[in-house]
Amino acid sequence: MDDINRQGTARVFWANRWWQLVIGMVCMAFVANLQYAWTLFVTPMNTKHHWGEASIQLAFAIFILTETWLVPLEGWLVDKFGPRPVVAGGAVCAGLAWVMNSYASTLPMLYASAVIAGIGAGGVYGTCVGNALKWFPDRRGLAAGLTAAGFGAGAAVTVIPIASMINRSGYEHTFFFFGILQGGCILALALLLKKPVLRQHAAPKKKFAVTKVDFTPGQMIRTPVFWLIYVSFVAVAAGGLMATAQIGPIAKDWGLARIPMTFFGMTLPLLTATLSIDNICNGFTRPFCGFMSDKLGRENTMFVIFIGEGLALLGLMQYGSNPYAFMTFAALIFLFWGEIFSIFPAICADTFGSKYAAANAGTLYTAKGTASLLVPLASVLSSAGGWSLVFIVSAIVTIAAGVSAKFVLAPMRARWIESHNEPQGVLAVAGAGNASQLGHWSEQTRE
Repeated sequence: MDDINRQGTARVFWANRWWQLVIGMVCMAFVANLQYAWTLFVTPMNTKHHWGEASIQLAFAIFILTETWLVPLEGWLVDKFGPRPVVAGGAVCAGLAWVMNSYASTLPMLYASAVIAGIGAGGVYGTCVGNALKWFPDRRGLAAGLTAAGFGAGAAVTVIPIASMINRSGYEHTFFFFGILQGGCILALALLLKKPVLRQHAAPKKKFAVTKVDFTPGQMIRTPVFWLIYVSFVAVAAGGLMATAQIGPIAKDWGLARIPMTFFGMTLPLLTATLSIDNICNGFTRPFCGFMSDKLGRENTMFVIFIGEGLALLGLMQYGSNPYAFMTFAALIFLFWGEIFSIFPAICADTFGSKYAAANAGTLYTAKGTASLLVPLASVLSSAGGWSLVFIVSAIVTIAAGVSAKFVLAPMRARWIESHNEPQGVLAVAGAGNASQLGHWSEQTRE
């Protein structure tokens, strides 16, 4: 079977791991609108059906929860059957969901399409990230970061055309057209995705802790080191979400939202300009911090970045009444926060192996859903102690996560990996479940 895969790799240029990375990024770009363009449809839908914005936004909450919590199952399917059928299924669901939205005349139909959209987005997201981790065992941070950055890039390219089509042709036509377009493009790209070749050899030497053993998701969740990583993910994601989700209300409460700001000859309201810059920072940081973690180590990067996020939160609290300081510190928060979507998948694969990387990273990704359940806490905190209390709690949580990454997680993970990389540790893991191996998924080492 390996010979067949190697021959196939020699015949088609897109089987090169860098092309596989690009294909995954483009798939992510096409599915991104399911999340990032949703806000453009809320007002037109409410104007036509008078459902109420809260009822319409419930569909978005259903989408996020479905997208997040089903990724472990979708990752398991990727590990078992390869990326192609899962992304193809995700493409069909993504396209079908927006076509259903174009015909939705009741809230239950809108909510049903949100579930289907979540299944589609999760299938594409979890597959592309997991596949990148497998193809790039030597550059997991960079690969995961570039793939995650594609999720924002798609919205950046298509938001203006979507908004224009809504104004020109109505939201129903826009849902239908982009549903067919995005679903069809992802389906075509899915046919080009390939499963990396399993090779039986020792893991490449690295100066940072990397496992030689492949752990199944069931084995992974029974380890203390996984739960420490999980709690760190929840803490940083919740701290960042509590602050970033409230940027708009904070700007309005501080009287900053409509202040005109001029950049490169363009004048925009402060809030609009801030959100545009924040999205750029959020996309840039994913591959950049992933690359830095490949060079400096996962925990070392987490230590610097998480503490930086905490300090940025405190800076926004202290100096945010100044328009320029508000924009600067808000951008820094997004810059330091977005990297969780590259470093955490990378550290998961470093710790638990490549073979089940899609399912394992998907299981860890549910921390985002757990963190989102804590976001309403920001409203409780703001009513009790104002926005300052929100910033203080968020900063404490993220700084604590950074300190624990360096001084608790790093030594704990190193000891755990060392014990399992020894021959008796490998045999113990193999006896605890099926098919744990020293093999690693990778392309032939030539670049």
